[in-house]
Amino acid sequence: MTVAYWCVLAAGVLPYVWVIFAKAAPGFDNHAPRAFLETVQGWRQRALWAQFNAFEALPLFAAAVIIAHQLGVAQTRIDALALAFIGFRVAHGIFYILDIAWLRSVIWAGGFACVVALFVSAA
Repeated sequence: MTVAYWCVLAAGVLPYVWVIFAKAAPGFDNHAPRAFLETVQGWRQRALWAQFNAFEALPLFAAAVIIAHQLGVAQTRIDALALAFIGFRVAHGIFYILDIAWLRSVIWAGGFACVVALFVSAA
């Protein structure tokens, strides 16, 4: 399995990392976790939003990696862009939780640029 495919797995796991932060609160109710998460505020709420955003980014990234592999893009390029995407997504979640909105947006754009670059490389 290539590094890029492992990155797809990492991107799939990352949303769960962010929601762990959101759920790590006194009074967490595992009988009704969604109802509980509707009540979180502050950095826990932003962690929940980071989870949502990470899930939203996953399908296009996975498609880009698979398509780049299928169309014969150089493996080193695919791997580098996939690793950069993961780095950007980790930083995105951290800046989301820390409420550094302008930097979060810049980092989001970097991750999106990696996905676009994977598609363009396959063109």
